[in-house]
Amino acid sequence: MSGFSKKTKAVFAFIAVGAVIYTGIEIVQRQHYVHVLVKEAKDSSIPRVQYINPQTGPTLRNLTLPGNVTAWYQAPIYAQVSGYVKQWYKDFGADVKAGDLLATIDTPSLDAEYEAARANLKVAQTKYQLAKVTAQRWKALSGTKAVSQQEVDVQAANAKVQDALVDAAKHDVDRYAALQAFKSIRAPFNGVVTSRLTDVGDFVNDNGDLSHSGKATELFTVADIHRLRVFVDVPQDYASILKPGIKAELTAIQYPGKVFKADYLTSARAFNTTTRTVTTELTVDNASHLLWPGTFVNVHFIAPSDPNILILPEQALIFRAQGMQVAVVGADNRVRMHNVTLGNNLGKSVQILSGVAKTDRIVNNPSAGLMDGQLVKLVDSTPGYNDDFQNTEQITLKHENESLKKNAAQPVEVQQ
Repeated sequence: MSGFSKKTKAVFAFIAVGAVIYTGIEIVQRQHYVHVLVKEAKDSSIPRVQYINPQTGPTLRNLTLPGNVTAWYQAPIYAQVSGYVKQWYKDFGADVKAGDLLATIDTPSLDAEYEAARANLKVAQTKYQLAKVTAQRWKALSGTKAVSQQEVDVQAANAKVQDALVDAAKHDVDRYAALQAFKSIRAPFNGVVTSRLTDVGDFVNDNGDLSHSGKATELFTVADIHRLRVFVDVPQDYASILKPGIKAELTAIQYPGKVFKADYLTSARAFNTTTRTVTTELTVDNASHLLWPGTFVNVHFIAPSDPNILILPEQALIFRAQGMQVAVVGADNRVRMHNVTLGNNLGKSVQILSGVAKTDRIVNNPSAGLMDGQLVKLVDSTPGYNDDFQNTEQITLKHENESLKKNAAQPVEVQQ
């Protein structure tokens, strides 16, 4: 080094000092990066969760179910006598009154039997008159040597037998006379002809019309549609609303914008074990005949609900071996699993009868791996996805209640 100049020595010294400083900075930066990475790794290991608060339920419950409309009364009308359809007078859709003639049947065989029965009655009456006169004559000779008492009694008994035969012949005539009345097919009540399954010349008997594929069918079907029955299957969790006084609204696709008011009539009071629903019957006035039997309708039930019961969205629930639970975030940001008791399903939300308080912070859409006591970090809701459940739910319930009240106050639209 003694051969180097002072300037050269200074340069080497400066380089050495720079290398030491650079190395020190690198070490410090790496330690800082390691510290940051460790901190980020620890932070990343903490699950991010979104939370919601339980909300109060609606004051009214809105339930929409499919329903089927049937006639108030519906009668398939069969032939009661054998013969051929002579003429029909009412076709599909005809309005009829009770007793209106629908068709007539030509029954030559029955007519002959009826005439024979009437002739047999005359014969029986004649024989009875002869037996009666004979018995009187023999009775007049009773006590004389001309006749015995035995013969008198025989003639008296014969007169009674002939009298009984007259009664039998009268009943036979009455039976055929009743069958003669069945030659005229008449409407059993006021209504509408919804089917005509016969035509002129068809052979019929007391099993129905045999001219269609050899199967016995009804000749006509008459339905009373001044009032209709609506059958709807109500799920088990809504069965509590089925009681006298409950109202329902009907809508049909062929009448957009029209609403028909329906009244609760009865329910089966037994659940179908396959569907867990109960068959419920409603009634609706149909004086204008707008609705027809067989119509598919949407049935909108309007029922009161307890607003003090808290509700949560379905995705906040966790089903585990311990039962139905929710994940509650405590003040220390650790999760506590609470067992909850569910009430009625309201569609997107469900009633919570016990297990949570209104101020609890409930993890929304929790992962399957979330454990009790686990530390979590709260984050803001994803915009557009369960964003601010409490505000959205309150607005929705408000609109539903206003809509239901508005519809309930409006008159029924039944005129075209």
